[in-house]
Amino acid sequence: MSTEMTGIIAGIFTGISLLPQLIKLIREQKPQDISVLMLAALLIGLSLWVVYGIQKQDWPIIVTNSFSLLVNCCLLVLNFYYRKRKH
Repeated sequence: MSTEMTGIIAGIFTGISLLPQLIKLIREQKPQDISVLMLAALLIGLSLWVVYGIQKQDWPIIVTNSFSLLVNCCLLVLNFYYRKRKH
């Protein structure tokens, strides 16, 4: 398996790793089950990976981490939305 293919597969699995959590949050609307600190740390890390990918002009890194960043942002926004709605 090529290095690029390994990166693409790793990025896909990283990208989909938070989808079950996002689906659970949408279904149950229980934001207290999610750590905002973990999401913030992940958001920073993913943002830096995207910047790194841009600097290296490495599309697998850019695309897969951008997708992960989008999922993470959705989790964060919905987390605050459901917390605010409960009060």
